[in-house]
Amino acid sequence: MQDMKIAVLGGTGLIGSQVVKLLHAHETVSLSPSNGVDLLTGEGLDAGLKGADVVVNLTNSPTFDEASPAFFRTTMDNMLAAATREGVGHAVVLSIVGVDQVPDLAYYRAKVLQEDILKAGPVPYSIVRVTQFYEFVNAILSWTTDGDTVRLPATPVQPMASADVAVAVASVAAGTPLHGTRNYAGPEVFTLDELGRIALSAQGDPREVVVDPTAGMFAAVKGDVLTGPAGSILSATTFREWLALTS
Repeated sequence: MQDMKIAVLGGTGLIGSQVVKLLHAHETVSLSPSNGVDLLTGEGLDAGLKGADVVVNLTNSPTFDEASPAFFRTTMDNMLAAATREGVGHAVVLSIVGVDQVPDLAYYRAKVLQEDILKAGPVPYSIVRVTQFYEFVNAILSWTTDGDTVRLPATPVQPMASADVAVAVASVAAGTPLHGTRNYAGPEVFTLDELGRIALSAQGDPREVVVDPTAGMFAAVKGDVLTGPAGSILSATTFREWLALTS
């Protein structure tokens, strides 16, 4: 599909900046507070979405706690209201594989709320669910580091590179509305502790990973719900390939 105007909310972030570059064949605009668009207040939204065929929402809550549902409710209500006023024909949101299977995490409940608001809204929609990003592995390790020890649960994960996430989002944004959800996952399944050991080894980091089923936010995850379900589209970049490219 050619000659579309695509507005990317959060277009300066990790995923958004890559999506904007990938959609260069279209008229693509990056919307963020830096150019006068505030999704929390609605300021600048109508002007930003004027003439847009597609709006892609890649904004994220500034916190992962009980405040996150209010962020997603306000920002989604503002986005859908503006999109309706401006006649936008397709709204795309980035979400998380298995997000509805982890009720003990406030942030995951908030993302489910975001999905539900989109589904119930008046704009034809697509939900792109992806697995964890390789880029977040070091942050996950830092959350549960105690001296020279990193404690991680043996939670199965199927992470992917942010570049592959951006490709998925851009592909959906340039297409027709899914009126549903599409799942994307990385090419390999690891336990989280195994992923941590691979990352530390590649970086020459002497910290030791110890399995602790109570450690960190992923302790709330039961079973393999964070791995790609049947029918998921698998990305190509392996974790070791990504480490080699980024180290």
